Amino acid sequence: MRFVNFYPPYLGAGIRVMFIAPDWSTIKVRLALNWFNRNLFSTQFGGSLYAMCDPFFVIILMRQLGADYTVWDKAATIQFLRPGRGPVTATFHIPPETIDKIRTLADRGEKLEPVFQVEVVDDERQVIAQVEKRLWVRKKDLTPHPGSFGATPPPSPDETSGEGGGAGGGEGGLW
Repeated sequence: MRFVNFYPPYLGAGIRVMFIAPDWSTIKVRLALNWFNRNLFSTQFGGSLYAMCDPFFVIILMRQLGADYTVWDKAATIQFLRPGRGPVTATFHIPPETIDKIRTLADRGEKLEPVFQVEVVDDERQVIAQVEKRLWVRKKDLTPHPGSFGATPPPSPDETSGEGGGAGGGEGGLW
């Protein structure tokens, strides 16, 4: 997984994966402040702060659930709370009981939209930004469709309209 450190947007922005738990439940990422990601005010560029948070909840969930599940990013928000004047870190974690709940509901055929939050903190543990990620999770159709390589496509707009019940709709909470 450390190959992500060589992904050009991360390499140029100074984003580094610092830690991956052996069970893939936790990933810690660091963003240095350098001339590549410094904004007009000599603080962390907001796009770099978001980029450091982009894929990691998806990666954790994909690794935890395994190949029989499809996990996509669906939505994200970021709130900038104070300027990042130095290096910052974010620690992504999904507890085992949350993974178990997602797996159980997906195994029942439900389309899920779990929401996860992470704080971006500086070296003094001050919160610089808060990021919320909404994912889309579904058990894969085990009968592959032509051209799909067995993957479930991302949700269509009518699937995500919020109509109907189930764990995928509604506001607030994990679901």
